[in-house]
Amino acid sequence: MLYKVKAYQIADIIDIKTLKTTSLSTLLYNNSEELFYESENLKYCYVFRYGAICFLNYTEEEISAFIDFVQPYCRNFFATHLNDELMVETGVAENRISYNKIEIKSADQEVLRMIMLNVSQSVTLDYYTELADKLLEETNQHTQLLAKKGRLSISGNSLKKYIGKTLLVNNSIAENLFVLDSPPETWEDERLDKLHVGLKKNFELPERTRSVSEKLAIVKENLDLFKDILQYRNSTFLEWIVIALIAIEVLNFFLEKLGW
Repeated sequence: MLYKVKAYQIADIIDIKTLKTTSLSTLLYNNSEELFYESENLKYCYVFRYGAICFLNYTEEEISAFIDFVQPYCRNFFATHLNDELMVETGVAENRISYNKIEIKSADQEVLRMIMLNVSQSVTLDYYTELADKLLEETNQHTQLLAKKGRLSISGNSLKKYIGKTLLVNNSIAENLFVLDSPPETWEDERLDKLHVGLKKNFELPERTRSVSEKLAIVKENLDLFKDILQYRNSTFLEWIVIALIAIEVLNFFLEKLGW
């Protein structure tokens, strides 16, 4: 049998707790980070708190309708959605994983859930990679100007806003990267562990996760430098104010001595 798995990154965050209270279909598995549903005709849907939704055997119309339903439960819903997909064929003689297809001898709910989990993590890493690349590009622009002019080209308030915005995005990515770790199920089931390891390798999840972390580390290092420059700038400004006040006092002293 041939299945189509398709995952979308639709938002920064999905309110799993509230969404769970709605009647979508049969809820097979849930925790604070994810909801796994089954509907008729061997259709499955996997919803993740970090903004990803994965579908198995859903039509494009059904996918669109489901995303529209989930939209009110999203924070920062995206107008366009990154997506990733994988074909799953069961009933084959030998397990095999290729770039866009996985062949497995047999598939139960846990096997299909593990496949959907990995496809979802892949599309989420695509999103995090885009965010990290954008942060790094913006940071590099300021760093290059600093190298050319010897100073930052933005004002103190603008710099504070930029640092704040960058830290928010940085923290959001760092907060959610941990969910891309191996799920507990793989610790106890050798079959699921082998499948998970194979899919992680196929999607290059460890390498991509490490790349995002390294880019965020560079951004953080630059932000620390910018904050130091901002503090120095403010300190220097205060020093000049103190010098000016002292100069005024000295001038007043001499004027009084001269009788002016």
